[in-house]
Amino acid sequence: MLTRKDPQASDRVAGPAPNRASYGSFATFSDSDGNGWLLQEVTARLPGRGLSLDLTTLTELLQEAEKRHGEYEPTAPKHHWSGWYAAYIFARENGSTPDEAAEDAAVHVEGAVRAAARSV
Repeated sequence: MLTRKDPQASDRVAGPAPNRASYGSFATFSDSDGNGWLLQEVTARLPGRGLSLDLTTLTELLQEAEKRHGEYEPTAPKHHWSGWYAAYIFARENGSTPDEAAEDAAVHVEGAVRAAARSV
């Protein structure tokens, strides 16, 4: 396992990163075919790198999205619910309030509807 003395420098030292910082430690090796490999230790994902939700939190977000989508649906253009839910959950996972996430989801759906209409 390797880490850098200074994150801005290119020198490597043996051992894990201090405090086992996520993305701070890595290992490199080559296989018998000559392919080079680099592995990074990830203890906590950075925002936007996969869902980091547990089952309870995801369930709560889906229920929240269902309620918000129900409020949007009567005035919405024809769309599939999954696009709205995905945009809503993505926004909430990235720190938006429920109101901001609902607005983001609406903008996403309406933009997709306009794009689809232009392609016909």
